[in-house]
Amino acid sequence: MSLKDRIIEGLDKVFEAKIQSHVTNIEVLLDRCVGVAEHPDIMATIEGELDIIASYEDKRSCLKKYFK
Repeated sequence: MSLKDRIIEGLDKVFEAKIQSHVTNIEVLLDRCVGVAEHPDIMATIEGELDIIASYEDKRSCLKKYFK
């Protein structure tokens, strides 16, 4: 595997891990929203998490489109 391929694969894995992290955040908010006092506006917090997920999915898509 070339260095270029390893870098692209590494970036893809980083983006996927960050997506999963934010998916988990949403799942926690949905399952245990009563116990999350620092997030009084659950809907806005989830929307913010979805924005972050969409950003990383866009990055993964661009990476695959232009460099794979």
